[in-house]
Amino acid sequence: MTLRVAVQMDPIDQINIAGDSSFALMLSAQARGYELYEYPVESLTLDEEDRLFAHAWPVTVKRVVGDHFARGETVRLDLGADIDVILMRQDPPFHMGYITATHLLERIARETLVVNDPANVRNSPEKVMVLNYRQFMPPTLVTRSVDEVRRFMSKHGAIVVKPIHGNGGKAIFRIGENAENLTALFEVFNQTWPEPHMVQPFLPEVKSGDKRIVLIDGEVAGAINRVPGEGEFRSNLAMGGSALPTELTQREREICDALGPDLKRLGLTFVGIDVIGGKWLTEINVTSPTGIVAIDQFDNTDTAGRIWDAIERRLAERRTAA
Repeated sequence: MTLRVAVQMDPIDQINIAGDSSFALMLSAQARGYELYEYPVESLTLDEEDRLFAHAWPVTVKRVVGDHFARGETVRLDLGADIDVILMRQDPPFHMGYITATHLLERIARETLVVNDPANVRNSPEKVMVLNYRQFMPPTLVTRSVDEVRRFMSKHGAIVVKPIHGNGGKAIFRIGENAENLTALFEVFNQTWPEPHMVQPFLPEVKSGDKRIVLIDGEVAGAINRVPGEGEFRSNLAMGGSALPTELTQREREICDALGPDLKRLGLTFVGIDVIGGKWLTEINVTSPTGIVAIDQFDNTDTAGRIWDAIERRLAERRTAA
């Protein structure tokens, strides 16, 4: 199958090709003979005829540090008529600009397959969707109230506080049992973000790793264990964590079995979930999941290829239904 693929992404010249999942997907698409374009989300334009356009570049990619892409001349693409698949791969934060982009892409979803489904990306922020699966989560509070946090700490001890629409491990704080600096921290959080914040008990098991499990159309494709760096409790690779090979626990398989059918039904083709201690589900990443390069290095697999296989199946199903 020959496809025309547009990747909505952050600047390609700034990515780290050694571990970037978007770049791996682009390499895999190119190897299949797909026609590749990339464009920034800021270039989206909905015209007076209700057609969605982007100013994009034809692009070729190669795994050569410092010389990993080449662009052609800018073209004005009708994303509904000129493209078969759009990969929505720009990083969060999940703010109104991100949400507006999902509304625009939703307008062409009947013409062009958008991965992941833009409406369900919008409805599934990482730290909000996960609340639908509280049976697998650590105790979790969502609040702007310091008094509520103190009540929570009286039951659970030390905590971590996270921006509910944060990403990449940024601005996650640990507060000890004595609650030192809790009031000051909440002053900063409440001044910085209008939404409530997520509070959970500090899980000492995180020292042994935070597992990223990748699911493709609801099926487990692989996993890595992300271990915090020296002096850190955050295990995100962007925060200096390191990746190790891993196996799934029985509990983690139960979590994946519970989530899988919902993810497939919602058109969330490429998803990464985070599990601590082999049992605590903490996030469901649907906006721009990562981790497939490390998984393939450890497991000798082709996760990007499996994602494109799933996309081709979805396209075939759509064309049959039409």
